Amino acid sequence: MRAMIRKNYGGPEQLELQSRPQPKMSPGSVVIRVRALGLNHAEIYFRMGVWGEVAEISGIECVGEVEADPAGRFEQGRKVLALMGGMGRSINGSYAEYVNVPAAHVIPIESTLPWEDLAALPESYAAAWTSLHRNLALTAGQTLLIRGATSALGQAAVNIARAAGARVIATSRNPNRLASLEALGSHHALQDAPDLATRVRQDHPRGIDAVLDIVGNSTLLDSLAMVRPGGHVCMVGFLGGADPIAKFDPLLHLPSGVQLSFFASAFMFGTPEYPLSEIPFQAIVDHAASGAYRAKPAKVFRLEEMQTAHRLMESGQANGKIVVNLSG
Repeated sequence: MRAMIRKNYGGPEQLELQSRPQPKMSPGSVVIRVRALGLNHAEIYFRMGVWGEVAEISGIECVGEVEADPAGRFEQGRKVLALMGGMGRSINGSYAEYVNVPAAHVIPIESTLPWEDLAALPESYAAAWTSLHRNLALTAGQTLLIRGATSALGQAAVNIARAAGARVIATSRNPNRLASLEALGSHHALQDAPDLATRVRQDHPRGIDAVLDIVGNSTLLDSLAMVRPGGHVCMVGFLGGADPIAKFDPLLHLPSGVQLSFFASAFMFGTPEYPLSEIPFQAIVDHAASGAYRAKPAKVFRLEEMQTAHRLMESGQANGKIVVNLSG
């Protein structure tokens, strides 16, 4: 089979299309014929060796068809999506024509959407749904600010929060992208800056209900400052870099009554605490098919264009989900 392997740890030039044996059936796993896959920032860290020794074939999610299931749970040809389960880290991932995935991480779906559209959904929408509904406990009528909303995860969060009846404020560091955030469905779009909390408090003197912070450590203290007592902040990404917060002091930096949480999707999905079965994947697919979610990929590449796709992902200029299509 064709597979995009990592020759050595380093830049996108280390990715090379080679031939590898098709994965064999193993107990408790499902072999999937990969039709398309979404790219994720975790795969940059895998490629660079930041997270230690990982599999030579990256990719933490995919959509495709069941090739073989030794347990008989899925019939051959069944349309499925898959994510995590060690893909790209401890076992070879989805940057290939076939992948062997633990059965608990394989979800059957029904859809007539094109493969590339389906591939824009699994990880981004799973992480957004979990962060909004479990960490933030978002309810209808609440005001939510999504920091880093032009990312794939941010756009998924806008769609899910709007459908849940929340009032959504979306931010981007690029002022040229604010109109696209309003077109996506946010009620208001703001240019991000270090003083964002001050501007938010001008319109919401008592504070807003929740913040989904995808930018990370560089904005977290400012995000905490804009939330009311009893409100929530969930950090779910590091788009602004992973440098630690200098001299972090809970006494000085955590507002009284504001609840702070973190969600690491790359490590938690599929664990007993975060089973994939609780995520309504079929409803997510149906919302994308109906247009209730505006969930098209931002850019689609072929497998042999993976180096270019990684460069775009690293640049932060994709403005949404990057997908690699193997079906055509």
